[in-house]
Amino acid sequence: MRHRKAGRKLNRHSSHRLALLRNQATQLLRHGRIETTIPKAKELRRFVEPLIHVAKRGDLAARRRVLEDIHDKEVVRKLFDEIAPLMSERPGGYTRILKLAKRRKGDGTQLAIIELVGLGRAEEAEEEKAEA
Repeated sequence: MRHRKAGRKLNRHSSHRLALLRNQATQLLRHGRIETTIPKAKELRRFVEPLIHVAKRGDLAARRRVLEDIHDKEVVRKLFDEIAPLMSERPGGYTRILKLAKRRKGDGTQLAIIELVGLGRAEEAEEEKAEA
């Protein structure tokens, strides 16, 4: 029975699943948005949102806590210096999952985009300004 066992296994053993979530979290924080499957996006949200919440504190202990999961120091620096200040007024809900109409070519799995709420639209606006 699965009583009180939260989280998806994603057809991986525990160390592979943790590595997958760490890699996807690093890429999400680096780029602001990534494309993945819906179950992976939902599980990634459960992994990233507590990291952002901890980063909002901004102290050394919080930085060390985030470095346990995100091993790229540049990404952690970006999280603390750029992303956390944008999310300071927001009480939660730092990510958004957008389901895509297209499906993956190999197996037909439905895809989704997961993005950071304050960052995704801001980057698009900057790109539009640069093009104009």
